[in-house]
Amino acid sequence: MAGQGNVAPIIIKRKKIIAGGGHHGGAWKVAYADFVTAMMAFFMLMWLLNATTEKQRKGIADYFSPSIPINRISGGGDGAFGGNSVFSEETQSQNGTGASSANPTEGRQARGQTGTDQGEDSNSNDTSAETLRDIEAQLMGKGGESPTMERALQHVVTRVTDEGLIVEIFDLPDEPLFAEGTDQPMPIMQDITAMLSEVFGLVTNGIAVQGHVRSYPITLRNSPVWDLSTGRAQRMRALLQQAGLPAGRFQRVAGMADRQLAVRNPMAGRNNRIELILLRTDL
Repeated sequence: MAGQGNVAPIIIKRKKIIAGGGHHGGAWKVAYADFVTAMMAFFMLMWLLNATTEKQRKGIADYFSPSIPINRISGGGDGAFGGNSVFSEETQSQNGTGASSANPTEGRQARGQTGTDQGEDSNSNDTSAETLRDIEAQLMGKGGESPTMERALQHVVTRVTDEGLIVEIFDLPDEPLFAEGTDQPMPIMQDITAMLSEVFGLVTNGIAVQGHVRSYPITLRNSPVWDLSTGRAQRMRALLQQAGLPAGRFQRVAGMADRQLAVRNPMAGRNNRIELILLRTDL
């Protein structure tokens, strides 16, 4: 017993290990960064919806829409036509990677897109609609070329229907298209017709012209709506021909009087309008 008194005591240390403690890694940083990016995009979207007009929002939506090509003929520029003029079809029809539907490159021809046969192809409807949407995008893109074009496009709205591309030109409250009660065009019509003839000259589709006017008070003995709408449609046709469009492209010219109103109020000036229809070629 005496010999065991000098033995050093045995000390046992028990180390407690806590699972999950300490460094967690960087996964939470990635998740947080994604959250912040999503919130920034959300607030930017809310700001755009509040700070832009309806036409500007449509332009933004068209830019991100894959069904509307922004630049079918690419010349390397950053403008509406990618550095080319509206006559690139005639002078540089084989430039870029896609060229044009009328003069396709070998790559497009290899996919069966010859630009000439639209009769028996099962996708002919889609091809014609795509061409009309190209024209629509090029027309609306001309607003950035000059203040004059921007002012002229304030009178214009477009839509693609089963009949073709409808370009509606209408009165503004402070700037009518024609002198009140007559078919005499105002100066703004010269800018509009020059712009339309330039864009319509890119294709060979037929054109229909329809004149619409507002209603007049029923107390009038002879309402001028039929003669006035027909006269304005005829004057629009003449202006487009003077601007360079061939007379053979016009398929019909009609006056619709006040039978197809654009807004509910029949006497509103917004009902004074001209509709140009770029007719589809596959009907």
